[in-house]
Amino acid sequence: MALKDQLYKDMVDAMKSKDVFRKNILSMVRSSILQVEKDTGKVLDDEGVINVISREIKQRREVLPEYEKGGRQDLVDKANREIEIMLEYMPQQLTDDEIDEIVRGVIDETGATNKNDIGMVMSKVMPLVKGKADGNKVKTIVSQHLQ
Repeated sequence: MALKDQLYKDMVDAMKSKDVFRKNILSMVRSSILQVEKDTGKVLDDEGVINVISREIKQRREVLPEYEKGGRQDLVDKANREIEIMLEYMPQQLTDDEIDEIVRGVIDETGATNKNDIGMVMSKVMPLVKGKADGNKVKTIVSQHLQ
């Protein structure tokens, strides 16, 4: 079943079970997908849907520090629950060890040796981990290797 269809089915199930929070999140994700389709004039495949969900997750993760700084634990909890629901539709995330292995392979392949090579390494690693790892986590691991 296509990811868009699964989102719709799960949204209907959430409505039937009166899970308002889950229904609202899935509805928001579907509306983001429809907006991207409208803007681009193309129907998104599963990869495109994953990109939209990734963007939504990233937006929530970016505001978490602001909520924490403002002492708004209720908003932190809400954002974390939203992220948790959206992660259910993402491919299995890579572990730090798996990312580390990919990074080491790219560093060996490119001959990168110092911090000036971070951009080159990142440009090779990100397509390999797209949708399966957070970019900030990848950058941290690359930086550790290229000190």
